[in-house]
Amino acid sequence: MAGRAHVVVIGNEKGGSGKTTVAMHLAVGLLRLGFRVGCIDLDHRQQSLARYVANRLSWVERTGVALPMPTQAVVRPSALDLKSEAVAEEQAALDAALAELAGAADFIVVDCPGADAPLSRHAHTHADTLITPLNDSLLDLDLLGQLDPVSRELKRSGVYSDLVWELRRERRARHKSGIDWVVTRSRLSALADRNKQMMADVLPQMQRILGFRLAEGFGERVIYRYMFLWGLTVLDVEQAGIGMELTRSHHSARDEVCALLANLWLPRVAERLDRLTKSPSP
Repeated sequence: MAGRAHVVVIGNEKGGSGKTTVAMHLAVGLLRLGFRVGCIDLDHRQQSLARYVANRLSWVERTGVALPMPTQAVVRPSALDLKSEAVAEEQAALDAALAELAGAADFIVVDCPGADAPLSRHAHTHADTLITPLNDSLLDLDLLGQLDPVSRELKRSGVYSDLVWELRRERRARHKSGIDWVVTRSRLSALADRNKQMMADVLPQMQRILGFRLAEGFGERVIYRYMFLWGLTVLDVEQAGIGMELTRSHHSARDEVCALLANLWLPRVAERLDRLTKSPSP
């Protein structure tokens, strides 16, 4: 990787879109492929990714199971009263955290809050890869683009697409490189309905205009959230010592994680993916 970590930012201005679920499984997937991984949680209020990493460390200490662990860096909220100074301090802290992790990681996963915040914007300008999980909902789709209700054609770009366009230009000016923007459909239902079909029809058209790549995300599976308190993922089930039998649904979840890792086109990942796909199906 030419001596620098590849930065993956998980961003979306809407809460509840599955950002932390993607961040958790991406980090563990990369760890299990043999990469060194750093994590930064920029959601100062919820701190879901940071708590997940803490839960994972606690489980390792309690059970003695040698699970692969990411290195975590903390960017604390500024206590300065003047907003401009607080923003500058937080951005400098993020720059320092990224620089520190870059020396000890192949990949850095940054989980952003579900809101438009200056620190989140700054993180986007560091992204080599930007992942935007999107619920299978026309309400979420509006952040990307506004559709004509009759023709379903794209009338104008949405607020988040406009933001990404602006930050892509800023990144090119600052870092002389672009952002590979990947939109994933999250919490996909197994049932067919009109909403799901409309999303399937509209998103491929939008990606050509708005400049993102479309990748399948994670289905609506309990397993993705069930093991949060242990700091585990579906990739850890066989090793973690929790006595859980792998079901067909669990194998399908593993396949979804592997598919996402493949579709992100991250450096040196494709050549190692067989390490995650050797487990036989039931």
